[in-house]
Amino acid sequence: MRVLRLVESFPKTYLGRHVGGQLTRSSTSVPANYRAACRAKSNADFIAKMGTVEEEADESAFWIEFVVEGKLTRKEKVVELLDEANQLTAIFVASINTARGRKR
Repeated sequence: MRVLRLVESFPKTYLGRHVGGQLTRSSTSVPANYRAACRAKSNADFIAKMGTVEEEADESAFWIEFVVEGKLTRKEKVVELLDEANQLTAIFVASINTARGRKR
């Protein structure tokens, strides 16, 4: 929800709308796909679904970095969100590796 509030603060320019849409899609995909992974039918299905979760979390981190570079917001405003996105990505990678039975 914090990401959605951030997106609402972006300027109503082409860049603001485009990047806001990308960030909205990737960040809202994380919990939806995680929920799907929790209902996986097999270990292989879980690993595949968690791969999508990892990708979307990492993409969200990219877009958060991009909004600073694109001057859509100040870095101070997104430091905690970016840290959270990176931590979640690391957690998802660890979960996938555990499910695979190995370390990365």
